Amino acid sequence: MTVVLEGSLDASQVRVALVVSRFNELVTERLLAGALTCLDRLGQPDEGRSVLRVPGAWELPLAASQAARSGRVDAVVALGALVRGATAHFEYIAAQASAGLAAVTRETGVPVGFGLLTTETVEQALERAGGKAGNKGAEAAASAVEMVQLLRRMAQGG
Repeated sequence: MTVVLEGSLDASQVRVALVVSRFNELVTERLLAGALTCLDRLGQPDEGRSVLRVPGAWELPLAASQAARSGRVDAVVALGALVRGATAHFEYIAAQASAGLAAVTRETGVPVGFGLLTTETVEQALERAGGKAGNKGAEAAASAVEMVQLLRRMAQGG
């Protein structure tokens, strides 16, 4: 018999740190609003969350790591927006911030919802921050909650 385990979208007992980049704030504030609305819909009480603001995407992994290691949260949601410019700077920051966030999950065992946009234009970023492409902040929050619940089920033996 095949055993299938899935996480639920019940955030009523899930503590979340939302790490938000101030760079491209027009976009990141919309991602944050989407994530907070999602957590509200999933039943998370306000006291179960904290918002940590960092200068930019480069700083997301460090703040996420510290939050994950604190023992005060069950998940982290990283929110940022990188828009390609005329130099290679975008590639370096996008690659390292993404790798850093993945490392936080692997090294701590704490789920990190990935809400770091990497787009060609500001318009594309806005589309993904509550426009016609949805809100990737909300998706990152839901993913983090689902992973917390899956890990809890796994720890209970299924």
